[in-house]
Order: sequence, then C-alpha cells, then structure tokens
Amino acid sequence: MNHHIIAAIACITAFTLQAAGVEMSQADCRQLALANSEQVKSADNELRKAQLEKEIAFTSYLPKVDASATAVYLAPDLDMMGMELQMRGMYMAGMTLTQPLYTGGKIRTANRLAKIGIQSAKQQKRKTRMDVVAEADNAYWSYLAVLSKVKMLETYSAQMDTLLRQVETAVKAGMGIENDMLRINTKHSEINYQLQKARNGADMCRLALCNATGLPFDTDITPTDTLPVADLPLMMDADISARPELALLQTQIEATEQQIKMVRADMLPQIALSAGYTYYGNVKVVGSTTDNYGNSIPFTQEYRDGLGLIMASVSIPILHWGENTKKVRKAKIDLHNAQLDLQRNSRLLDIEVRRAIQNVTDGYNLIQTAKAGCRQADENLRTMKARYYAAMCTLTDLLDAQSQWQQAQSNYIEAVTQYKIYNTEYLRATGRLE
Repeated sequence: MNHHIIAAIACITAFTLQAAGVEMSQADCRQLALANSEQVKSADNELRKAQLEKEIAFTSYLPKVDASATAVYLAPDLDMMGMELQMRGMYMAGMTLTQPLYTGGKIRTANRLAKIGIQSAKQQKRKTRMDVVAEADNAYWSYLAVLSKVKMLETYSAQMDTLLRQVETAVKAGMGIENDMLRINTKHSEINYQLQKARNGADMCRLALCNATGLPFDTDITPTDTLPVADLPLMMDADISARPELALLQTQIEATEQQIKMVRADMLPQIALSAGYTYYGNVKVVGSTTDNYGNSIPFTQEYRDGLGLIMASVSIPILHWGENTKKVRKAKIDLHNAQLDLQRNSRLLDIEVRRAIQNVTDGYNLIQTAKAGCRQADENLRTMKARYYAAMCTLTDLLDAQSQWQQAQSNYIEAVTQYKIYNTEYLRATGRLE
C-alpha cells in the first residue's frame, strides 16, 4: 500500500478517536484533504477508466469468437417438386472466429489514443491533488491567522483591564479624573467589538477548514503550528514545464494528431479473415416413391450435418462524395486550434508563475516592514506607559500607542500567514506542489 495512503489512514484514525476536537498540523491538514476529497476520488476513477479503455483497445488486436444457436419452427411445410420440406424444430448451432488483418491503422491508432488518455488522466489527477492541497493550505493558514488575531485582541483587552483598574485606583485616591475611566470603557467596548468579530471570523474559517479536510462541521480544530519564521526566499525560477495544465494541452495536441490518422483510416481498405463451423439438424424431407411393382412407398429422410466456412473479406471505399476528405480537413482544424490553445495558455501560465514569484518576494518584504512596525510600536507603547505613569503624557497618547501596537501586531500576523499561502501558490504555479 502507498505510504501516503497509510499515513492518511493513520491520521484519520487518530482524529476519529478524539470526540469533539482535533489537533492539526499543516501536514495533517494536507493528508486529510487528499484522503477525503471527492475531486481526488473522482480523478482516481477517471484514471481507472482510462486504464480500462487501454485494455479494451488492446483487445481489438485479438480474434473475436462468437457462438450462436437458432431454433426454427416453420409451418406449413414447403413443397419441393412433390416432396415436403419439414422444418418443425430445426436447429442450428455454430461458432465464428473473426480476425482483422488490416484496418488502415485504426486499431493501432485507437491503442495510441488510449495510452494518451492514461497520460491525460494522470496529469488531471496531479492537477486535482495540487488544487486540493493549495485550498487546504489556504484554509489552514487563514484559520491560524484569525486565531492569532483573537489571541492578540484578548491580550489587548487584558491590557485595557489593567489600565482601567489603575485609573479606578487613581480616581479613588483623588489623583485621576472620572472622564479617563469613561474613555477607557469606550475603548474597551471597541476592543470587545473587534474581538467578537474576530471570533466570528475564526468560526467561519474553521468551517472552511472542515470543508477542505472533510471533517464534520462541528469539529473543534486546534492548529499545532505557530506563526512561522519567514525565511529569505530562495532563487525562484519561472519554469512551467512541470505544470499538469501544460501537459494536458500537449496531450490534447497528440490526441488530435491521432484523430487525423483515425479519420484517414476510413479512406483505406479493410481486410478481415473469418472462420466458422455450423451444425444443423432436424431437417426432414417427406415424400413417396414407387417400387418395382408400381406401389407407392412413403419415406421420410432427416438431415443432420455440419458446415465449415473460411472467408476473407475486403472492403474498399470508392465513392463517398468527399466525406472522408472533409473529415480530415476538419480534424486538421481541430489540431490547429489545439496548438493555438497551447500557445495562449502557455503565456497565461507564464504570467501566473511570474505573479506568484512577485507575490512571494513582496510578501517577504511586507514581513520585514511589519516586523519593523512591531518593534517601533512595542517601543512606543513602552515609552508611553512610562511617561503616562510619570504624568508626562495624556491618556489619549497612551491609548493611541496601544492602538498602534494592535495594528502593528495585526499587520504582522497577516503578512506572515499570507507569505505561507504565497509559497504554496508558487509551488502550485510551477507544478511542484505534491
């Protein structure tokens, strides 16, 4: 058994044992998505169909053997020059063997088309698997991003709770004003609103992840990955030769070329050899004859015998009013269209991979910018806290610093998770996502 299938089964079993919630890594997410995807299962079925088509096409090389049996009851009897031919219960049974000798290349072309069909089904399966993995990665990192924002907002809310308690203490001691408490409560309500929106968003992302992995929609998923450290992108190339879409377009051209040969085969002679044997019985002839004395003597004679047959047949197309010639022209137009599709889609695939490279590069730069923003926001918040407690700045300055800290943290979470999604998309765009 394929080790990927074994790993997927083990992953599913481990998740099934847990009642309402699962812990899931990115690798687990991919395995579950591939194991439960209806698209992947459908692609597997299409590949099996293509393999069966190849086996069916191969049988055209082999002789065909058919058996037949016939029973006849004919009434009334047939008059044959004073005698009667009786076929009341006549039977025939036989076997026929037919071997094609020359079909104008149809059989060979059909086998080549079947082989191309297998190649096409394999590439379609690769494409489907990559699409499923890309969708699973997107759902996984999006869910992790929203959960990270929820945790950040919970931290932000806790900071406001601490600040509120400190202001309440100051007001009771006569060292603060009640207006500050109102402003903090207002800010706290705003944070709670954002937190509720983030939690709602996390639940929607969880549903999307359940859908991508095939888990029940009430499953509580806990990602085991943390926000990754973004490594400097390696040298990325724009090679699209491994893209299954490109291979599918190329196989389409190959298939169209074989279709031209198939149509041309209709313009060539067809030669076949047949051999058969038929046994018949219960055929009776009823009549009468005269003896030497002139007396009429009735008689009945039954016939039972077997017949062998060997036959060679040749079919030569002579006049079809240009039908086959027009079919060849039509097939050539299909070939030209397939070549044009390859040219057009090759450019589109090239644009797609170049866009993916640019996204990875831009994503890495955004992470560096977000990191710098986080450092500045951390330092600004630390400074404002110290100055506020030293009565050197207003509460407004401190609240602004906390808002900047929240935005910087949010920007960093989005940049890091989007960078992971961009990396997956680059691998898919170059046909390397497995």
